Amino acid sequence: MDRDDIIRMAREAGFADGVVDIVGFEGFANFANLVAANEREECGWIVLDNSDAEGICCTDDVLEAFRQRGEK
Repeated sequence: MDRDDIIRMAREAGFADGVVDIVGFEGFANFANLVAANEREECGWIVLDNSDAEGICCTDDVLEAFRQRGEK
C-alpha cells in the first residue's frame, strides 16, 4: 500500500483533503475496514504470485514475499 492508496482510502472513509479531520468512530472503523480489505487482497496476490501453474506454493517463498512487502 502506497501513499496514494492511503489517501484514496482516507477519502473513501470521509477524511477531508489536506486536513486531519476526525470523523468519529464510524469514520475510523470504515477506514480500518478499507485498509483490512486492501491487505487481504494484497495477501491473496502474494500467494498467487508465488504459486505454480497447479496452484501449489512454497511456504518459504510466500513468507519471504510478505517480509519484503513489510520493508517497503
